[in-house]
Amino acid sequence: MHLLERVIKRAVDLVVASAGLTLSSPLLLSVAAAIRVQMGRPVLYRQTRVGKDEKPFRVWKFRTMTSERNTAGELLPDADRLTSFGRWLRETSLDELPQLINVAIGEMSIVGPRPLLVRYVPRYSPRQRTRHQVRPGITGWAQVHGRNALSWDERLELDAWYAENASLALDLRIVLKTISMVVRREAVLSGAGADIDEFWGAAGPPATGPRAFPVEENERLPSQHEPA
Repeated sequence: MHLLERVIKRAVDLVVASAGLTLSSPLLLSVAAAIRVQMGRPVLYRQTRVGKDEKPFRVWKFRTMTSERNTAGELLPDADRLTSFGRWLRETSLDELPQLINVAIGEMSIVGPRPLLVRYVPRYSPRQRTRHQVRPGITGWAQVHGRNALSWDERLELDAWYAENASLALDLRIVLKTISMVVRREAVLSGAGADIDEFWGAAGPPATGPRAFPVEENERLPSQHEPA
């Protein structure tokens, strides 16, 4: 994407995010009140994700899971903590609305690869890491190609392709496709099962130990000295 296109894209992101937060404020307050009644505090969920140039940032979402732990003090699996209301929020993508804050302050874009968990960074191939050459987005090329129906390799390849071919015309195409899929109630953003399946990379899951880990609020970004 050329410099002028990047400037225009950032301006569009700022206008859309600001307008979206303003127009959806009654809905945001209603969802927040419902979460407060059903799950208590906190209403918003923040987690460190990986953004452009592999810089960490705190992504904002509406809370969809409880903080229940087992007798050892460990978080229960995500599927056990996801409430029925939280599942509905994910299915309707309403849990993603607070990410307009991330867009407004420049950490995310309306269109781009979904920001993923910090612990995945060392598991990416060099090709897959190219997804971090652009800002992460609320919706993206992988999402409009059936994100939750794709394998991790397929999703990350679509992200890498987008990073190499990003343009305003492609973004418009993705936005229009997203609107169409939302109207038809197809999952194009995170979806009810988002981030429950673990990405292990080429090495695959460990022979022993858990095949997936509960999603927690904070994760440390691997240092440059750790193997990638």
